[in-house]
Amino acid sequence: MENEYAIEVEQVKKSFKIYKDKGGTLKEKVIFKNRNRFEERQVLKGISFKIKQGEAVGLIGSNGCGKSTTLKLLTRIIFPDEGKIMINGRISSLLELGAGFHPDMSGRENIYTNASIFGLKKSEIDNRLQDIIDFSELGEFIDNPVRTYSSGMYMRLAFSVAINVDADILLIDEILAVGDVNFQKKCIEKIKEIRGRGATIVIVSHSLSQIESICDKTIWLENGYVKEIGTPKEVHQQYQDEMEYKRLEKIRKELSKTSDKASDYRFHRLTIENGNRKITFDKVWLTDERGDVAEIFNIGDTIVICADYHCESHQMDGILSFSIARNDGTLCYATNSGIQLEQLVAFRKDGTLSIELEKCNLMQGQYALNIAVTSADGVVYDDLQRVLFFQICSQKEDLGIIKLRTNWKVE
Repeated sequence: MENEYAIEVEQVKKSFKIYKDKGGTLKEKVIFKNRNRFEERQVLKGISFKIKQGEAVGLIGSNGCGKSTTLKLLTRIIFPDEGKIMINGRISSLLELGAGFHPDMSGRENIYTNASIFGLKKSEIDNRLQDIIDFSELGEFIDNPVRTYSSGMYMRLAFSVAINVDADILLIDEILAVGDVNFQKKCIEKIKEIRGRGATIVIVSHSLSQIESICDKTIWLENGYVKEIGTPKEVHQQYQDEMEYKRLEKIRKELSKTSDKASDYRFHRLTIENGNRKITFDKVWLTDERGDVAEIFNIGDTIVICADYHCESHQMDGILSFSIARNDGTLCYATNSGIQLEQLVAFRKDGTLSIELEKCNLMQGQYALNIAVTSADGVVYDDLQRVLFFQICSQKEDLGIIKLRTNWKVE
């Protein structure tokens, strides 16, 4: 019976020696033997996963998490320190495009040498030669030396060779950005075609949308471990939320080093201005229910929108409005003081306003705040679009825009 899995990885660990000051010659190694100091860096700390035959899987994670190392282990370029890797099928890898190309040989000659590295016989290369040339779109240049090629032409030729190998397993590492936009689209369509023929595909990419368009499953690596495995959209949402959380935490730490004043977190006016500025927002910020300035909240927290404003007269009446949109542009909520208070707001010469969102049940994700003030007849005084971004976090994995209270009963 054919094995259900194309790739099986069990508790794989991999370390590298990072030399601080290594002697380059035998003489230097003998005379300066104390120079050969190194740091043992463990890149993979025991990862396990299985990929079924015909499945397309994306590997994601921040730089240095072990994605490329994992692909190199799968291609047997390097070998694990501990653990097992079982591969069932013929592999074609698109890791180092153009490895083995000779600059003084023509594109045609390099097709033969490079394809032979992938295990193709001369007769097989003869049969596929024209397809490779056509796919690369280098017809008039194919007999020129590769050293005369631009970097884009070089990568297109290398990609065309690798993609036209009939492999059971195709491994791709961050190389889908070759050539122009049309060629990139063609590459993605070719990968989808290969997937449709039943090949197993593993892609490393920082482009989450590309992974979503190609893959059935995503594996998220972090700090040398498998953090999450699941459908691309679910895993990518969690990944983006965590990356945004870390970004905001970094900003918060940097600001806390430079000043102990909460006002440093506040928004200061953009150069782009909307409205006649008879009433203007000088600063806008968010706080939690304790009054502490914040950009990161949990589902169900109270969020307070605060703003300092200036009015050109001693007092003017107006309608205060705000809206919240998800980072993909989906409107989540919008209202104004006319709807909520059923009266105009009296703005003084200078003042501070606040709007409390009690027990905000927006789902986890990144959100943008818009705030505006207008006259009773719709004249815009000030309008700030996407003035602040904030993050909602959750330990739960439910999806959507808002969190609904539920009572479960099964009889």
